Amino acid sequence: MLVAGSVLAALGALVHVYIFWLESIGWRSARARRIFGTTEEEARITAPLALNQGFYNLFLAVDVIVGILLVAAGGTAAGITALLIGTGSMVAAGLVLIVSDRSKARAAVVQAIVPLVAVVLLVLSVLR
Repeated sequence: MLVAGSVLAALGALVHVYIFWLESIGWRSARARRIFGTTEEEARITAPLALNQGFYNLFLAVDVIVGILLVAAGGTAAGITALLIGTGSMVAAGLVLIVSDRSKARAAVVQAIVPLVAVVLLVLSVLR
């Protein structure tokens, strides 16, 4: 369960690194504007906010990466804790997105479903 949960957590981290790229680096690109449904003008105006939000997504991915490294180094308790903090926060962010704007339900599911399964598997690995 721990290995499977860690692999899914890593996949969730990759999604959040991609979101970081979209929001913090590529925000004004045609691709990001298409994904987020913004105009060039809206992207220009909101770029500072997107930069900040993107880094939040990167920090969630870093939590997961630290957790994986700790587990690999033998610090299982600390590693699982970091993994649960990262994946749990990813799930929470997805919930906030869907509650705040139901039209973003697809994005919320993409952001939260794999980390949610990782949380379940990680918790099961602790309970065994």
